[in-house]
Amino acid sequence: MPTDSDIAFMREAIAQARLAAEEGEVPIGAVIVRGGEIIARAHNRKESDRDPTAHAEILAIRQAAELFPSWRVEDAALYVTMEPCPMCAGAILSARIGRVVYGTADYKAGAVRTLYRLLEDERLNHRCEVVPDVLADECHALLRDFFRDQRALGKK
Repeated sequence: MPTDSDIAFMREAIAQARLAAEEGEVPIGAVIVRGGEIIARAHNRKESDRDPTAHAEILAIRQAAELFPSWRVEDAALYVTMEPCPMCAGAILSARIGRVVYGTADYKAGAVRTLYRLLEDERLNHRCEVVPDVLADECHALLRDFFRDQRALGKK
């Protein structure tokens, strides 16, 4: 069950997703929170950076990791507007993030609850608490509207 803080932090992730859309990127945004404060903010930059790994989650994890003495981003929560893909779920596990809150499901690549359950797989050496569907309708609408507009412009 999402808390009031979960909703507030998801709104910050949504603000990042809107920045992505303004830049012509798929509107996915992420923030990382530790101790009740946002320590990293990012949005998709695959097109801008010409980098297939420039997902919002990966960029936020890189930013947050710079604040720690090692690669572990422990005692932190990641808020992201769309369910992480397998690459991002792997990075979340590798970074030892303890909690993931996401907006809308990803029916084509979701690796948290939709196609796979990587963050809760007991065979792996780390697991995360997962809170799905926080402001899901708003997160979904951002993606739906973005792709509708892209199709109207003749883009794939």
